[in-house]
Amino acid sequence: MLAIPSKRFTRTLVEFLTRSEVDALLAAPDQLTWSGRRDHAFILVAVQTGLRLSEMTGLKRTDLVIGTGAHVRVIGKGRKERCTPIAKSTLTVLKAWLREPQRRDSEVLFPSAKGQRLSVHGVQYVLNKHRLTASKICPSLKQKRVTVHRLRHTMAMDLLQEGVDRSVIALWLGHESVETTQIYLAATLAMKERALAKTTPRRGQSGRYRPGDPLLAFLNNL
Repeated sequence: MLAIPSKRFTRTLVEFLTRSEVDALLAAPDQLTWSGRRDHAFILVAVQTGLRLSEMTGLKRTDLVIGTGAHVRVIGKGRKERCTPIAKSTLTVLKAWLREPQRRDSEVLFPSAKGQRLSVHGVQYVLNKHRLTASKICPSLKQKRVTVHRLRHTMAMDLLQEGVDRSVIALWLGHESVETTQIYLAATLAMKERALAKTTPRRGQSGRYRPGDPLLAFLNNL
């Protein structure tokens, strides 16, 4: 059975958000409200760390390490622990969020209004709501579905386009194998265009095909 080849299937390109789309999405939550500040911090952490959905909803306040070498600590697939660094701008937002009053003494970093862990459907509702708001500023978001997994892809593409090695990206995302990160190489047209610009263009000439006399004679005798 192991010798039976796997069924062929169409491998679709990895979909991700552009910088302008991410900026519009981050600007969508109303930060005058508690839920808006939570949503803004949640989206920012998701797109900057590339954490999985279960890792994002499972984050606790104690998983956030502030200070020199600020990072979040998560237990990913296979019960493997990994640490993901936090950018200074993200850390500033998180410090402000930690000063918010806790809901029912919840230790969850991004709790629901009742102080409980956000559900899968709850997270998707939040992302859909802010996508619709952001699409008024960035129309391309109307045609896209925003999920935590797509934000994860966005982070990976950002690292790849900045020249970060695939092995580092694999460690960042918690991939079991570097080969898993291979899917991102085919996803961005910008990198291919930069590669094309480094090559010497072929000097092709446009012209019209003209058959030779032997070919014309053969065709006339048919």
